[in-house]
Amino acid sequence: MEQNACLIRRALSLIKMKRETPIPKYKLDTVKELAELVKNKKTILIASIKDLPASQFQEIGKKLRGKAIVKVPKKNLIFRALDSSENEAVKKLKEHVKESVAILFSDLDCFELAGELIRSKSPAKAKAGQEAPEDIEIQAGPTDLVPGPAISELGALGIQIQIEKGKIHIKNPKVIAKKGEKISAGAANIMNKLDIKPFSIGFVPLSAFDVKEGKLYLDIKIDREKTLEELKTSFGKALALAVEIGYTTKDTINFLISKAGSHEKVLEKLEDEEKVEEVKPDESEDKKETKPEESEVKSNEEKEEIKETKKDGEEDTQPENKSEEENK
Repeated sequence: MEQNACLIRRALSLIKMKRETPIPKYKLDTVKELAELVKNKKTILIASIKDLPASQFQEIGKKLRGKAIVKVPKKNLIFRALDSSENEAVKKLKEHVKESVAILFSDLDCFELAGELIRSKSPAKAKAGQEAPEDIEIQAGPTDLVPGPAISELGALGIQIQIEKGKIHIKNPKVIAKKGEKISAGAANIMNKLDIKPFSIGFVPLSAFDVKEGKLYLDIKIDREKTLEELKTSFGKALALAVEIGYTTKDTINFLISKAGSHEKVLEKLEDEEKVEEVKPDESEDKKETKPEESEVKSNEEKEEIKETKKDGEEDTQPENKSEEENK
């Protein structure tokens, strides 16, 4: 009991000493500056800077000049600045402030600022023990590696190779690290030799708060390329639908005109076919009418030929009959 009481007295004395110790001026100034930024800026964004080299941090800071103010204060100072804000919703950000974070203040939209951070990332090499962000695959094809130790290193990972023109050629693609799995030392070494950079380093947006709208955004994920592909696909479908229903805009007018032109050609073709069909029955009737006349002409000619042959026959037979009578 005496020991516990002694410990409690020491703890109380330490608390008393902390209270009596004045807060350094630079901390007060930092809290005041942060509180002013919370009140005056549209967007407050919390980003992770874990494992970010100092050189990369400075480079990103230069890219963000004029777009955002970047601060890396201690957690307790961020908490004090958020608590001093009159906006109760802003205090929700305290739950998402962790170790190795930066706090950014900007007049840009939350997602616009997050997009700037994503674009500021740069590729980085893999290290042994890191978790693969995606399936990491070694593609088939030629490499700049020369025969030597690399042959056994590639073989240890199950990569089939052949030598072409004094260089190592990979025969078939091979996944050397699956998503979520830790990267082995051999895989990291081969990736470094082949200049494969599966990671990207930079500010990772964690959460953002829109001060004017009073909205908190969590787990911000921006995939610029995928979003653009989805927009292109959606635009193509919308354009086809608009042309189909005849909706006139500056984007569809050219398609509608060409569609009308093709329809016009089809209608002209159908009209020509109808005209041809109308003409064909008349021609057949004419043919039917001419056929009897031709047959009559032919029969008359045959009759005349028959008559002529009869006359010739009679003329030939008459002299013979006369001679027979005379002989009698």
